[in-house]
Amino acid sequence: MQESPVKTRPSLRLSRSYNATPEKVWRAWTDAQALAHWFRPDPAFAVTVVEFDVREGGSYRIVMRAPDGEDHDVRGVYREVVRNEKLVFTWAWASTPERESLVTVTLRPAGAGTELTLLHEQFADTEARDRHQEGWNGCLAQLARSVA
Repeated sequence: MQESPVKTRPSLRLSRSYNATPEKVWRAWTDAQALAHWFRPDPAFAVTVVEFDVREGGSYRIVMRAPDGEDHDVRGVYREVVRNEKLVFTWAWASTPERESLVTVTLRPAGAGTELTLLHEQFADTEARDRHQEGWNGCLAQLARSVA
């Protein structure tokens, strides 16, 4: 019996170095007030809702408002939480909940700072991956300013 080939879904991996401790970068991802300051693809966006329960099985919801007034509502469930080291969570836009993907954020001490690796997997298609790559690049740039 021959197995059918597994179709791999698009993913992206981004790495950044921050001049901040893993604890400070972790707090930026896990404290609602801290996250509201940076979690947007562009400074012109506003974070209007941050709700989360950062524990395995806990859920989150983040709403970003674009300059044109459109809300971008993302939500998911934490699959793995290792303090100051790793967050794994599902990712789905409220407008397309059937297109769930998976995000893994890994923090590693690097000298006096932190190396962050973001792996976003299981995109529905390359177009979605490319849009998210642009969004994550913007978010990670905002994060750099937030933890500086």
